[in-house]
Amino acid sequence: MTSKRLLLLNLAALSHWELGEGCPNLTALAERGSSRPMSAPAPALTSPSHATFVTGLSPQEHGVIGNGWFEPTHSKVMNWPRSDQVISGPRLWDELKARRPEASAVSLFWRFCTHSSCDLTLTERPTYFANGRKGADVYSSDPSFKQAVIERFGAFPFFHFWGPKAGVASSEWILKVAEYTLETRRPELLMCYAPGLDYEGQRFGPRSPQARQALREMDHHLGALFERAERLGYDIAVVSDYGFTEVSRPITLNKALREAGHLVVDEAVNGDLLEPNASQAFAVCDNQVAQVYVRGEEGWGTTPSEATLSELKALLSAQEGVREVWSRGEGGALWHERAGALCVIAEPDAWFTYEYWLDPRRAPDFYQCVDIFNKPGFDPTEMFMRPGITGALHAVKRFAQLKLGIRAPFDVISGDPSMIRGARAIKPRSLKEEGAVLITSWRAQAEGDVEMTEVKDLLLTRLTTQGEEGALTR
Repeated sequence: MTSKRLLLLNLAALSHWELGEGCPNLTALAERGSSRPMSAPAPALTSPSHATFVTGLSPQEHGVIGNGWFEPTHSKVMNWPRSDQVISGPRLWDELKARRPEASAVSLFWRFCTHSSCDLTLTERPTYFANGRKGADVYSSDPSFKQAVIERFGAFPFFHFWGPKAGVASSEWILKVAEYTLETRRPELLMCYAPGLDYEGQRFGPRSPQARQALREMDHHLGALFERAERLGYDIAVVSDYGFTEVSRPITLNKALREAGHLVVDEAVNGDLLEPNASQAFAVCDNQVAQVYVRGEEGWGTTPSEATLSELKALLSAQEGVREVWSRGEGGALWHERAGALCVIAEPDAWFTYEYWLDPRRAPDFYQCVDIFNKPGFDPTEMFMRPGITGALHAVKRFAQLKLGIRAPFDVISGDPSMIRGARAIKPRSLKEEGAVLITSWRAQAEGDVEMTEVKDLLLTRLTTQGEEGALTR
């Protein structure tokens, strides 16, 4: 009896409608096996979806309620955590090992892979030097593996992973490492995250020529990985964490909250700085969803009064581009201690920007920097350089200062939210057009949509059952 092996590949932002002429390798995989639109539990964002894939639980249950959330103990919005320790629930690889004790699992760039019980992990983790310079680097649970892949493929192209240069190049590096891992380690489960489709969809829209070109490039690189995996006897499952929708309207909830006196700032020498623990309410914004944190009468962590919640609901509902405002437990709001007291959803063509300053002259000095870990919300404008010749000259100056070790803010991005044309579809109008997708190299016995919360058990069944019983069923 041959032991089953599985390559689980997450391609960010892929939707079912994109299969076809522009991606022959993905399409051939789907035609040999199956493809189904997939419904992600709200909010459909990278980190919550990754946690759902490995636990089979909803964000309300596993606790990853967004790509970031407010921690009142630190008075800080914690963005893009990497540690496995923030997730609740049983892990895919642990349950695999419980059923097949000899099985090994590897996680490449999957969110929350650090400090996990996987046999081997590798993910991005830039180095921050004392002079303020940021260097490309990765973290691995096995230092010898890290050294081996850097010697073989060069340093991880971190500046192609996020920021103005973000594109397919970083995913090409990751996919080469995945091929190398399959060949040298032969794990029963290899989980790999490649976000190369994410960037152009945000910059120019999911149906733009730029996004279609990125899909063609990504599909080209997938050909070698698929060939290697199938030659080594691996099943392949491709999942996406969300789909994109086209947007044109940024919404500034925090400006409305500040104008109404709910949000407080420190008028510091480097601009207005959000003071979360001094505020009555503020929003942590990410694409088309915003968690609004509201201080209770006895401080953070206590329940706000109904009068306060009603006032805030009315204020937020009146903002142009807002579709729905929910209290905890209503609609798609999350009943979890990390979630806000209110959850706001944007109209299909709108998205939420984190901006809270009222005077452009008082913008904080980081707003034109690539600084995803410290901004109090997601900022896709970090993918655009400052426009024009002045922007280009400014970037040249900053790069020169960086190389010389001169401390200076790397303020080279546009910071203009009106440039964004795509956002993660929090409430897809159609799963096929704006939702996630599940593609497998084997035939599914069931048809129709699949829930993301089902995928973990479906993959475990495939990995631990011989014959046709291992096909995807609900």
